[in-house]
Amino acid sequence: MFKRVIGAALIFGAAALAPPATAQNARTYCAPRDTIVQTLMGRYAETLYAGGLQSQSNLLEVWSSPESGSFTILMTRPNGISCVMASGEHWHFETQRPAGEVSG
Repeated sequence: MFKRVIGAALIFGAAALAPPATAQNARTYCAPRDTIVQTLMGRYAETLYAGGLQSQSNLLEVWSSPESGSFTILMTRPNGISCVMASGEHWHFETQRPAGEVSG
């Protein structure tokens, strides 16, 4: 019995010392698209920046805020469920360049 208590204490103690999980390591957050969009617009002041179809069925969108630099990449399935695929800070906005001009 005493060995089990010590073993459990060591296991839970080691888990407590582990580094915290980041958003990339955590499970993906999914909800109805309207719910996520309301949060992006209300809490983070993000607006739709760009989007396109991925594999003819999933909609990929980039939401961002020019004021704060935050961004969210959202994947929406045909059933209306969206998942946050990535989010972060320091999104930069590029101005459109004429075709053929290389960025410096």
